[in-house]
Amino acid sequence: MRHLRIFVAVAEELHFSRAADQLGMAQPPLSQAVRRLEKDLGTELFDRSRRQVKLTPAGTVLLEEARELLVGEQRLRALARRAGEGASETLRAGVPPGTTVATLALLLGACAEHYPGMPVDLQEITTDEQLRLIASGELDVGLVHQPVDVTGLRLGPEASVELGVVLPRTSPLAQLPEVTLAELAGHDLVLLPRAQAPGWYDRILDACRAGGFVPTGLRHASRPELLLALVTAGHGIAFDQGPVAGKEPRVVWRPLAGRPLTQRTSGVWPAGRSSHPAAPHFAELAADVLAGDRPVTLHRDDGPPAVAEPPRPWAVVYEEAASRG
Repeated sequence: MRHLRIFVAVAEELHFSRAADQLGMAQPPLSQAVRRLEKDLGTELFDRSRRQVKLTPAGTVLLEEARELLVGEQRLRALARRAGEGASETLRAGVPPGTTVATLALLLGACAEHYPGMPVDLQEITTDEQLRLIASGELDVGLVHQPVDVTGLRLGPEASVELGVVLPRTSPLAQLPEVTLAELAGHDLVLLPRAQAPGWYDRILDACRAGGFVPTGLRHASRPELLLALVTAGHGIAFDQGPVAGKEPRVVWRPLAGRPLTQRTSGVWPAGRSSHPAAPHFAELAADVLAGDRPVTLHRDDGPPAVAEPPRPWAVVYEEAASRG
């Protein structure tokens, strides 16, 4: 790790003398350390043939990896130090915008039950922003809507929820037991902004086109409450889970024929060894909480899909409170 720190300093300065000053050491031992690293790796990392020092292709590749290793080393040291002090490191977790207060309460309650004493910093962040923060090390685990690019990430159980259509109660379609996508022709569509989950946004529109529904216009609502308000005011229809629409008596929820829209949500965290030890367990707890009081299909990387038992969510909150009393 010492040789990597020296290499990164030289690579960033592209000057041996300035890198030595930055590290508070003489230049000869610094140059020797770089030579030793090049010998160990079997390739030159710097082009010294000109007056200006430049990275070789191998050096360019190593620089990115070395930075990640050094960040991981710092995190490992922090984990060991905090563990030695008897404290658990805060789990920084992201959830999608629009996550209901009830879901957040259940998730925090489940974390408190399974990891008593571990602080959880729960943040409402869009899928794209979660992925960026995980990559930069500013977030330990995220709860994202699929599909997403999972390069360099580990995936937790996937919770799948079939979406129906939210309609004004006065709509003729509200009289049907279920609605086809083609029957929605002529309506505007109310969606969460694309920036919140680009992959999921595009998948919705692809499914609509495939089912014969091309919205006459698109409207965007960043919160479920605004989405329901727009539908209530006759500004379009929306796709959502039934319980969300149940909060507003002026709209109705109907299943979609053929179940063409399935929202898949899963926890993601860094694949490296420096990931937070509680990250995969948070992903499993989140999948259980998202199941609510309905069975939900959980897809795992290490085994066949399984149907989770319906959890008893409110017991998590009240038993936690009772244990304190």
